[in-house]
Amino acid sequence: MIKQLTIFASMAKDGLNEALQGNKSYHIWMGSLTMLMLLGAYCYHQQLNVGLSATGMSDRVSWGLYISNFTFLVGVAAAAVMLVLPTYILHDFDFSKAVLIGEGLAASALIMCLAFVTVDLGGPIRAWHLIPGIGRFNWPDSMLAWDVIVLNGYLIINLTVPLYILISKYQGLQPNKKIYLPGVFLSVFWAVGIHMVTAFLYAGLPARPFWNNALLGPRFLASAFAAGPALIILVLQVIDRYSDYKIDKVTIRKISLVVAVAAQINLIMLFSELFKEFYAPTHHSISAVYLFFGLDGKNALMPWIYSSIAMNIVATIILTLHVLRKDIKWLNFACLLLFVAIWIEKGMGLIIPGFIPGPYGDIVEYSPTLIEIGVTLGIWAMGAFIFTILVKAAIPIEVGKLRYKNNKSVSTIEP
Repeated sequence: MIKQLTIFASMAKDGLNEALQGNKSYHIWMGSLTMLMLLGAYCYHQQLNVGLSATGMSDRVSWGLYISNFTFLVGVAAAAVMLVLPTYILHDFDFSKAVLIGEGLAASALIMCLAFVTVDLGGPIRAWHLIPGIGRFNWPDSMLAWDVIVLNGYLIINLTVPLYILISKYQGLQPNKKIYLPGVFLSVFWAVGIHMVTAFLYAGLPARPFWNNALLGPRFLASAFAAGPALIILVLQVIDRYSDYKIDKVTIRKISLVVAVAAQINLIMLFSELFKEFYAPTHHSISAVYLFFGLDGKNALMPWIYSSIAMNIVATIILTLHVLRKDIKWLNFACLLLFVAIWIEKGMGLIIPGFIPGPYGDIVEYSPTLIEIGVTLGIWAMGAFIFTILVKAAIPIEVGKLRYKNNKSVSTIEP
């Protein structure tokens, strides 16, 4: 046990040294993220002083930009399964070099998810209610309690499995499949669970008919498996360009095919929901009417949702056409469009309309304040900062440049 702690401490020290080194562009990137995190910390300090009245949220619209980003990032975290599944279960090792990056992205996204929940509580001290045995956890009746369990469980899986593999490779040893494969298989089911449980959290609120939809869970998964791998494609190209960790073109092509299929399914589900809302509209369709057409002259969300649908359609067309999808410039453009489109769809297009109109038919529109935007930018910067450090420390171990110096015997490492 003491030896393993010594090896872990050595790996952490060597990894930190790697993270502190880089060219001018790298230090500008890390410095920019640090400035954004400081901005976010300042805005959060202001929010703590004033309370949630510093945000655009109210007793009518009680979930805003924070929960919108939380919902979206749960999908980004779940997307790692689309790399783990073909690599370890289907034995398609063209995905293998992307798995490490995907799991690092999942861990960073989950940390951001927990951060967004924390800032939405109004104060971190209120999180004690979520601690089993101390607060009123209310498990298993509360879907929120289930969400806390699956998010923290998935975070532990995405930290421990890659950590074991990296520690083994750091010592020049072959990772034992009997140790890490059970965690890999568990992560596949758990990844689906985190997004389904989050969807059930909304769908289980019958007083919010806009969310009370049986298709919400499957659509959450479709959008997650589109937006998450789309981001991974962009990240892989940056890593391939600026590091020694080279990504084969076939890996990008196969992930882009996953994105294309998921985007198509997501679009089909979107049109299915539109048919359900507007072919035979009822009083329960009023939130959708507000979102797409406005009510009583108030239509703040219309530009958001129509922009999202337009970007979704354009991106899906590009990804569907093989000629365009194989062109890296068109592929990157489509991935960026799709990522932004689903971010809007999961935020301004899903969370906010669920609260409008209010219980008495009043329309109180929501617009995020500068405080909310500052805190949000800070959390995104924190996630990018953590992900950059994880990747910068892990890549030298993965490519064999960083090894435990006291270990004299080096064995073959499986691909």
